[in-house]
Amino acid sequence: MHTYIALFRAINVGGKNTLPMKSLTTLLEHIGATEIHTYIQSGNAVFRHAGDAVPVAARLVAAIGEQYGFEPQVLLLSRKDILRACERNPFPEAEAEPTSLHLGFLAATPPAPDLQKLASLKKDNERFLLDGNVFYLHAPDGVGRSKLAAGSERLLGVPMTDRNWRTVCKLRELAGP
Repeated sequence: MHTYIALFRAINVGGKNTLPMKSLTTLLEHIGATEIHTYIQSGNAVFRHAGDAVPVAARLVAAIGEQYGFEPQVLLLSRKDILRACERNPFPEAEAEPTSLHLGFLAATPPAPDLQKLASLKKDNERFLLDGNVFYLHAPDGVGRSKLAAGSERLLGVPMTDRNWRTVCKLRELAGP
């Protein structure tokens, strides 16, 4: 059995793509997941499944499409992936303000990220680092006000879903030791 962390993108935002977490739990059970835990309404789930990540994600997206009429992007991380992302945090001092530190989990390692343009967008007090398929962003004034946060996915060139440090730590805890 594998432990997976499912990060959904653009569900339950602004009344669009509504997927209650109880319904998500039922869908996960339907595709064979066990030990399911959801965290906050924006689409995070931790579960165990015997299958490999790609087919499990495809079955989950298809089940949501059949039941709810939309197919969200979902990124499945392994327990090892989330532990590594936490351990490699380049801004440990920012952990004291967990909502200012964000990890962007990328669908793949960017083949040609425009790091120069990213650097030109950042405020003086912002910092970022791309480490493989994780984009670390420390935005003390908040990501909602950050041009760097707004432009990061486009300039990285691959799909990304972002979680703040508090959420990442809770998902790591739910994934178990």
